[in-house]
Amino acid sequence: MFAPQGPTFRELAVQALSSVERGYDLLAPKFDHTPFRTPDRVLTPVSRALHGLGPFGSGLDLCCGTGAGMDVLRQVCRERVTGVDISAGMLSVGRTRERVSADVPRVEWVRADARALPFGPVFDLAVSFGAFGHFLPRERPGLFAQVHSVLRPGGRFVFPIGAPPRPGSAGYWTLLAFDAVMRVRNALWRPDFVMYYRTFRLAEVRAELIQAGFEVQLQALPELGRRPDGSPRCRLVVATRAR
Repeated sequence: MFAPQGPTFRELAVQALSSVERGYDLLAPKFDHTPFRTPDRVLTPVSRALHGLGPFGSGLDLCCGTGAGMDVLRQVCRERVTGVDISAGMLSVGRTRERVSADVPRVEWVRADARALPFGPVFDLAVSFGAFGHFLPRERPGLFAQVHSVLRPGGRFVFPIGAPPRPGSAGYWTLLAFDAVMRVRNALWRPDFVMYYRTFRLAEVRAELIQAGFEVQLQALPELGRRPDGSPRCRLVVATRAR
């Protein structure tokens, strides 16, 4: 699963026994060599879809990590791109890898908790990739309300969401086992390391976005394939702040 430049088993174990913030600080220098970084095969179709929705003025990457989503925002935003993450280590790596050019929007890296964003309604677009498993279901309504508060009227909150694995499949049992390990770990060890990806279900997420004041549409991402029943393997959630 990991490139030779990626973390060792010992490094992963130390990270897993840390808090989310400290764990990602430790992982940051090698994060881009792990499967935890959102792959280009996901970023590319999202970028294409955003080109069809934009262009945008200013964009926010929520839980930006080392900046994979920032590269997407640079392609569709004309004025400013801001990345927010709770991990200073991830932000530091992102800054060092930033490509400086006069042809791209101004880039900012901000350390903050996504549940308490330090902005007013100044963004036209917010995106997030692979971070929602770090929020408990009870935290999501507040998180979505925060995103709503930093978007201008008509601004969009966009993110991909994969279809759940078919029950009984290898992917299903893998996620179930991972979820069980995380729950046992958090029952026995402090601080907690929250990463429960099976709890991010489309129907519930859609209802919570609507409750937060968004109008929600779904777009298939055909580049990522279809399930045996013909439904898309991945959809793009496009949540628009009502004017």
